[in-house]
Amino acid sequence: MTRWLDDDEQNTWRAFLAASQRVQEELDRQLQRDSGMPHAYYAVLVKLSEAPERMMRMSELAAEVNSSQSRLSHAVKRLEERGWVRREPCAADKRVSWAILTGQGLAVLTAAAPGHVEAVRQAVFDRLTPGQLRQLTEICAAILAKPDPGLPT
Repeated sequence: MTRWLDDDEQNTWRAFLAASQRVQEELDRQLQRDSGMPHAYYAVLVKLSEAPERMMRMSELAAEVNSSQSRLSHAVKRLEERGWVRREPCAADKRVSWAILTGQGLAVLTAAAPGHVEAVRQAVFDRLTPGQLRQLTEICAAILAKPDPGLPT
């Protein structure tokens, strides 16, 4: 039996989708305008910058940025063309490829970060009260508490 959404749930769901899409679009527009990259590329650069030795297995990076392997591979190819990332095969396991943030990629990320942080503040934090921020944190934690059934465990 289908558990249809009631009117309140439907309104909440649609508001959640619209708000999520608006924030993503605002961040993407800002990064394209100021740094010439989409938000997805920025996310890849951030994850690599935070990784030990600024490198990650491609499969791990895909999971970290919530992307399919093929979509990530396409993004990394574009980042390689810009000189921001390079790929290397794993010496111990030929099935594994590493994505490595280059010095140029780190410099681009460092230059893009201040504008991106300001855009995040304007898109989310400046619009919420401290109480709403706590609620949003709790809501996100509850949604993320259950593992994604589409991801390998």
